[in-house]
Amino acid sequence: MYLRQEKEYVWISFVAVFCLCGCSASQISYSVNEEMNKGTVIGNIAKDLNINVHELETRNLRIVSSDSKKYFDVNLQTWNIFVSERIDREELCPNAAKCSVRIQAVLNNPMNVHRIEVNVVDINDNSPAFPEDKIYMNISELSSVGERYLLPVAVDADTGSNVVRSYKLSQNEYFSLDVQTSGGHGVSAELVLQKALDREKQGIVPLLLTAVDGGKPPRSGSLQIIINVMDTNDNIPTFNKSLYKVRIKENASPGTLVIKLNAKDLDDGINCKISYSFSQHGNIDLSRKFSINSDTGEISIKDTLDYEETPAYEIRVKATDEGQPPRSGHAKVLIEVIDVNDNAPEIHVTSLMTPVKEDAELGAIVAFITVYDKDGGNNGMTNCNVIGSVPFKLKSNFKNEYSLVVDGPLDREIISSYNVTISATDEGNPPLSIVKDIRVNISDVNDNVPHFVEPVINVYVKENSQTGSVIYTIHAFDPDSDGNAKLVYALFDSYPRKFHVKSAVNINSETGDITSLQSFNFEELKTFQFKVQATDSGVPPLSSNVTVNVFILDENDNNPSILAPYSDHGSVNSENIPYSAEVGYFVGKIRAVDADSGYNALLSYHLSEPKGNNLFRIGTSNGEIRTKRRMSDNDLKSHPLVVLVCDHGEPSLSATVSIDVVVVERTADIQTQFRHVPIKEDSFSVLNLYLLIAIVSVSVIFLLSLISLIADKCHRTDGSFSRYSAPMITTHPDGSWSYSKSTQQYDVCFSSDTLKSDIMVFPTPFPPVDGELISINGSDTLPNTEKVG
Repeated sequence: MYLRQEKEYVWISFVAVFCLCGCSASQISYSVNEEMNKGTVIGNIAKDLNINVHELETRNLRIVSSDSKKYFDVNLQTWNIFVSERIDREELCPNAAKCSVRIQAVLNNPMNVHRIEVNVVDINDNSPAFPEDKIYMNISELSSVGERYLLPVAVDADTGSNVVRSYKLSQNEYFSLDVQTSGGHGVSAELVLQKALDREKQGIVPLLLTAVDGGKPPRSGSLQIIINVMDTNDNIPTFNKSLYKVRIKENASPGTLVIKLNAKDLDDGINCKISYSFSQHGNIDLSRKFSINSDTGEISIKDTLDYEETPAYEIRVKATDEGQPPRSGHAKVLIEVIDVNDNAPEIHVTSLMTPVKEDAELGAIVAFITVYDKDGGNNGMTNCNVIGSVPFKLKSNFKNEYSLVVDGPLDREIISSYNVTISATDEGNPPLSIVKDIRVNISDVNDNVPHFVEPVINVYVKENSQTGSVIYTIHAFDPDSDGNAKLVYALFDSYPRKFHVKSAVNINSETGDITSLQSFNFEELKTFQFKVQATDSGVPPLSSNVTVNVFILDENDNNPSILAPYSDHGSVNSENIPYSAEVGYFVGKIRAVDADSGYNALLSYHLSEPKGNNLFRIGTSNGEIRTKRRMSDNDLKSHPLVVLVCDHGEPSLSATVSIDVVVVERTADIQTQFRHVPIKEDSFSVLNLYLLIAIVSVSVIFLLSLISLIADKCHRTDGSFSRYSAPMITTHPDGSWSYSKSTQQYDVCFSSDTLKSDIMVFPTPFPPVDGELISINGSDTLPNTEKVG
């Protein structure tokens, strides 16, 4: 009923004070009575912070408290701050004059912190209480009127105006009550003898002492006092001071003398022998911290002192003589504990926002840090900073509260986490300090494109290779992590444009394996180009391309083919020569082509039948059949020859043709559609024509390549070499010469076996593959299946 009546007088006041610290923090102060009902509103944060409700909803307002209990919360509908837990001021702040709860209102995007201090106002919910319910006092009948007797002090757990303010004594004819106020140390009461006692008239005087606090309504507690009226000792010990003050450092060792008291008793003999002792004062047992010599009155330190625990002690000392009955005098000793710098600062991380995105802006809040030092004065003043070179710094919010914020660019691919060391040092002498490590992890954002090792990839595939085989594996890497580094491969953009690359090859989107979808034929397709795109799985995704050149490598899969006017083996081919033919007489010329390229198409001619024939020879490079000597009478009139045409592939492929050479007596009889005897003048003129064409072509190519090289060097910006190098013409010891451009080389070979030499050109594509043979003989030019250059 009392509590209910008191709560009718409970008031809630609120004072909002905004303290800007940069642009991320402010302070609001509220006041609330203890023991308020849950749900009691103490203020409206939207109104007090001057922030519109829509902004509070979008910025995810939350209340953060360092206490184990969450005493306050916010209504996300009305934005009222209300009491969420029962508040007992005496439990929350025991023996403290001021009690407050500090909470923080945190807003995101951008992050702001508002410090809220709620002062808990004491209500009169505790009654004064004495250490004992009943005490006995022996007072001599010889006690003089006006003699005083110190009474026990009542203790009230409340503070402020709700503490004990006065004492009342029950009505009696012998004693009155003298209430004394000792500054900020509370109220004490002494029993004053108003009338001489007469043991024979009344041996026991019962009294009731009532302690009344200053609450509205006031509360009280009672002590029953039983006065035993005694005879004898009529002088009390007296101290030379009623109040002693002394100062001592908190680091004083046990056994250190605090003060020596002196009391005198005017009696004589045993009635003046004094012993000193502590008087019980409230519910604090001072005998744990101090000791007193009962004979000398010396007070010494018994246990270590701690300024942070108790900055001052009030000791009541009693000097008692040994008379019968004994009489006592009292004095008060105030011991002020001097603070020394014996406590290092403490660093508390109240909130850690980790991991931090690597694209976090400068000033983004990483953690809230509170530094606390139990010492007082300069010993409790602290300086806090970040040690080492890290992209973070401390930003002061309040006296001992800081924000750890981003102070430099972050790159997870370079450093994925930081060990941020924070140092706090107080201003004591000597100063004490502490360090604390905070692990800050950096989270990845998709800020790196996939990267290929080479800008251009050259792939070489043999023709007739098996369908479905892996011809190359594309590898790209992404410095990002997790999904941002997961790559997907795709094909697109082929060359030539009409070539459908997806019908020729396929790529595994996860592994990058490029597999063939068909078997390639070098004679139909020599090279093609496409691009591969690697795309990561970030948001948004990033991608990069690489060009893939596929070169089909020729294999020796085509036999040489005999050209007209001769036909393949099995047909009848004949040539007539006169009996008078000279050495080197031209019989005929075998011409053949090979659909392959390079050495696979480089042909050589050989006479394979009959064995032991020494009348004819054939040019291995040009296929011209000539006589080796003059005819003799022993020679046959008909000579069957088998010509073997071989390429230079591995293994070598060949073709044969049979020719019957018939010896006639007269030159006029030599008339056949197969015979063609080169005329010296024509041979020279045709040869000159081909040489002229070849020289002019090479000169033009040389000049164009030289101009291209100069232009490339003039416009080159990246320091890399041009794709095409300058052409080079080389003369060989055998009289032949070659033209080369970068990795392409054209060999022109002149045979000494005939006046009408063949020109063979071996082009090598870039990157080099086996060249294709182009054979030119007389008026016959063999078609080239590949465009040179």
